[in-house]
Amino acid sequence: MGGQSNFQRIVVDDPAALAKAAAERLMARIEANPARIAICLTGGSSPKQLYRLLARDAHTGRIPWERVHWFIGDERFVPASEPLNNMSMARKMFLDAFAPTENIHPIPTDTATPAESAVRYERELQTFHGAPELDPEKPLFDLVLMGVGPDGHTASLFPGYPALQERRRWVVGVARAPVEPLVPRVTLTLPTLASCREMLFEVAGPEKHGILSRLLAGEDLPANRARSNFETVLLTDRAAFGGATS
Repeated sequence: MGGQSNFQRIVVDDPAALAKAAAERLMARIEANPARIAICLTGGSSPKQLYRLLARDAHTGRIPWERVHWFIGDERFVPASEPLNNMSMARKMFLDAFAPTENIHPIPTDTATPAESAVRYERELQTFHGAPELDPEKPLFDLVLMGVGPDGHTASLFPGYPALQERRRWVVGVARAPVEPLVPRVTLTLPTLASCREMLFEVAGPEKHGILSRLLAGEDLPANRARSNFETVLLTDRAAFGGATS
């Protein structure tokens, strides 16, 4: 992981420092754009401390909520009311309290299949972008938040799955995930995730040390294929980084 001219690695002391650093980077991206802003969130455990920070007065007063639109990089194909739903977590932690409803863009899970959900979300992204094709000079997102799973997956792009090879579609359905929870998923594809000013990976905790070592060694895993067209940042704490070497 690394080696690109637009790749940066930052190691902080602990998860609290990691969440603070992530919040600062998110705020910097928001403040750099005086027009409409798009943030792509992530699920799982990695962003929870960040989301708690965003709900605090120190940040809520700085965010121009009426100009910020919130998307999600992948979703578990379960009802929005279920705790497993990624956007539901973000909504409960900070979005519903501060963001206009029309600025929150969840992946729909009320469709018959994940594939149908993917088609609907792709159309929504294209409408927001104002074009049916991604423009390398006009990023879709200001910031994309990412995590890394124990098998090296990121978003719902799993090792060996066809979704990793997709270059035309913006969003695809995943019939079954190989890791818990074993439910279908809907995920943005690599080209869609790459269309951002900054891709920010959050990797924390001693349980992530093994997979981070593999990534830093350059192993061909989904998280090593995910890169912004502009800037990619790996933000990790010391417990995850440990003795990992690049």
